[in-house]
Amino acid sequence: MRTVIAGGHGKIALRLERLLAGRGDSAVGLIRNPAQADDLRAAGAEPVVLDLESATVEQVAAVLEGADAAVFAAGAGPGSGTARKQTVDHQAAVLLADAAERAGVRRYVIVSSMGADAQAAGSDPVFTAYLRAKGLADDAVRSRADLDWTVLRPGALTDEPGTGRVRLAPSTGRGSVPRDDVAAVLAELLTVPGTAGLTLELVSGDTEIGEAVRGLSGGA
Repeated sequence: MRTVIAGGHGKIALRLERLLAGRGDSAVGLIRNPAQADDLRAAGAEPVVLDLESATVEQVAAVLEGADAAVFAAGAGPGSGTARKQTVDHQAAVLLADAAERAGVRRYVIVSSMGADAQAAGSDPVFTAYLRAKGLADDAVRSRADLDWTVLRPGALTDEPGTGRVRLAPSTGRGSVPRDDVAAVLAELLTVPGTAGLTLELVSGDTEIGEAVRGLSGGA
């Protein structure tokens, strides 16, 4: 299985790339900075330098040709302003979806955020812009009839070691989750087609990850 991952040098993306490579899959990571290429190679992934804030749909589709799945795990990052929430968290996700459709890649998994909502309101303008951008991206992806999409909305992310146990459901309630476990859930989602068409929240819990994902699709 060949998977193209946007945001290939992010903490979740690197973990996902290691997991995919470890099970014998092919992982391609899209990065902006060529200096990050060795980190991707060390994770077992193929680095491709492509800036989703300036790339055309044709350029992205060319990378996606022949892939089995696309994962949007990019983000503007906590230090960025409101403008980059739009160009990365929203527009880059839509660009990847456009390119996936053009390249004939049906499986599309997007890492969103708990609380994502195009109409989000709050006292922190940057965080509100982030939630709105993620919500707009989710809405755009979910409108695609040509994509087998899954929207994954983790709770507060931590760098604690993964436990391998989560709560994964359309609504989980607030909570946190290690990035290790987010990556492991993504890897499982890519192998279970019955999870397409679902918007899922994710926090730490008591259910083994494989069981949690398979349970969503009736054990498929």
